[in-house]
Amino acid sequence: MKQHMRMQDKIILRLGAKFLVPFILLFAFYVQFHGDFGPGGGFQAGVIAAAAFVLYGLIFGLDTAQKVVPKSWLEKGMAIGVLVYGGTGVATMLLGGNFLEYDVLHHHNGQHYGIIAVEAGVGIAVTCTMTLLYYLFAERGRR
Repeated sequence: MKQHMRMQDKIILRLGAKFLVPFILLFAFYVQFHGDFGPGGGFQAGVIAAAAFVLYGLIFGLDTAQKVVPKSWLEKGMAIGVLVYGGTGVATMLLGGNFLEYDVLHHHNGQHYGIIAVEAGVGIAVTCTMTLLYYLFAERGRR
């Protein structure tokens, strides 16, 4: 007779996830900040970071994942990400440029600062949105 193993009994998966999640998040930060020099950026980094949270949720359970990253944080994070993105554009307009015309931010490094701000906003919004989507889909079968 087959016995059903609980996730608490699967020590290899739990240890593997605890080992991998920090490295996945570190890679997401690398992709985030490498985006203005090469391939990568906010969207890709956001999806990679969300994958770390999804892995955590799959291994340790949805309730545990929601204790680590509550839904309310994700909802606020989505708004903050959009505000950072849009706020950067508004700041460039207030400084006399067009929407997202980064050169008005600083005469030498405006392009760099602007791209970092916009990509950070995108990364935050995408991470929070993808993680919240996972939560919502995972909860769907529980009701």
